[in-house]
Amino acid sequence: MSGDALTRLAQTIQDRRSAAADRSYTRQLLDAGTEKCAKKFGEEAVELVIASVSSPAAAVTAEAADVVYHLLVLLEVRQVSLNDVLNVLEGRMGTSGLDEKASRSRG
Repeated sequence: MSGDALTRLAQTIQDRRSAAADRSYTRQLLDAGTEKCAKKFGEEAVELVIASVSSPAAAVTAEAADVVYHLLVLLEVRQVSLNDVLNVLEGRMGTSGLDEKASRSRG
């Protein structure tokens, strides 16, 4: 999956805001609001953690895909664009993770 695929998935999720709720799981999640989307993201993240410890790579891959999807849904419900997240990541490129974390605790 390329960055372009992530952008397309984020756009698909955004487009689902206008889909029929009885035909779109994404629309149902968005309609349920931030709390539901955050809870679902957390559940999927825990499933990924568990799979990472004890499951074959294919299961980890599938759970990771679920996490990415639910992260994008959570961003959409909060009206945070994927591009904004990618810009933050881009700004962190070339900076040591230790230095970046230290700068956040100072600011």
